[in-house]
Amino acid sequence: MRGPGALREDLSRLREIDGIAVGSAAALLLVGVFSIYSAVAGKGDVAIQFALRQLVWGVMGGVVFVAAFSVGYERVLKYSYWIYAASLLLLVAVLVAGYTARGAKSWFDFGALRLQPAEPVKVALALFLASFLTRYPPKGIMNISGAILLSSLAPILVLLQPDLGTVTVYAFMIFAALVAAGTPKKYLFSMTGAVLFSLPLGWSMLKEYQKLRMLVFINPSLDPLGAGYNVIQSRIAVGAGGILGKGFLKGSQSKLHFLPEPHTDFIFSVFSEEFGFVGAVIVLALFAVILWRMVRTALRSGDERGQIIVAAISAWIWFQVFENIAMSVGIAPVTGLALPFVSYGGSSLVSLGAALGLVQSVHVAARQHYD
Repeated sequence: MRGPGALREDLSRLREIDGIAVGSAAALLLVGVFSIYSAVAGKGDVAIQFALRQLVWGVMGGVVFVAAFSVGYERVLKYSYWIYAASLLLLVAVLVAGYTARGAKSWFDFGALRLQPAEPVKVALALFLASFLTRYPPKGIMNISGAILLSSLAPILVLLQPDLGTVTVYAFMIFAALVAAGTPKKYLFSMTGAVLFSLPLGWSMLKEYQKLRMLVFINPSLDPLGAGYNVIQSRIAVGAGGILGKGFLKGSQSKLHFLPEPHTDFIFSVFSEEFGFVGAVIVLALFAVILWRMVRTALRSGDERGQIIVAAISAWIWFQVFENIAMSVGIAPVTGLALPFVSYGGSSLVSLGAALGLVQSVHVAARQHYD
């Protein structure tokens, strides 16, 4: 058992974290708290409740960040298979006894608290991939097939909910991990080709409402009062912001309840209407800084396991940022993916806290190796 001295030593290492990356994440959290308040301000006293809950979840995410950092990625990796197995059991459990929200059985409902297991599974998946791909390097077809087969268990279970957006996030994480692990290009190209050739089959397996979502992002007028409504209203909100925006609490799309899911899926639209192009660029810059610092950490790490963890987590955050903002401006299908650190949601914030803590653990180890 580790004593108080060892714990103090772990916590003292917090001085060595990447303050730029962590500070950018904290800034995005604050952007989210104020945007959430504004998004639901037209609904009375509930606005302050939502904002305070998000702040509390942010604090909890910070606690989890410190815990993950203090334990360290090297120690956590010793239990990565068990963590991944437990996460798969959670996904099975939510299919059996979960709560259905927005057409997907993705949540555990504990009254005042809801848990979405698919979020912490992202952390578990990154850890599993780091352990498996370093033990069984993806240089041959057998090891690559084994990695894909085992890591695909999580997206298959999530697809049954169904949650196509999260499945896509998992797929990007798996691909990024394979790239970071040094998978030969011929296999990477083959996998990409296989995915492209399977698109017609995937299209035939989609439900009608999912197909409509895909079509309306190209032409929202196909169903302006149904599936296309979200895209149309979001575009109006983003465009109405102009250069400097209308000002805090002055966005009309959310206040007049035209914008659907303003505190989650379309939080970027709320912010853009109130703070305009300049505000949107600042938010994008903060995300760019986080991703740049993550890539920098991976490149400096002398541990392949750390590189794979950072690569998978970077793919997770990068894809959700791209997809959320792209669907807000109407250049990608509406998937319901949250904007990391900004959209309302406790499961997401706590999972991001754990992920960022592991990345910073890699950063400190990489810094010592690089120096």
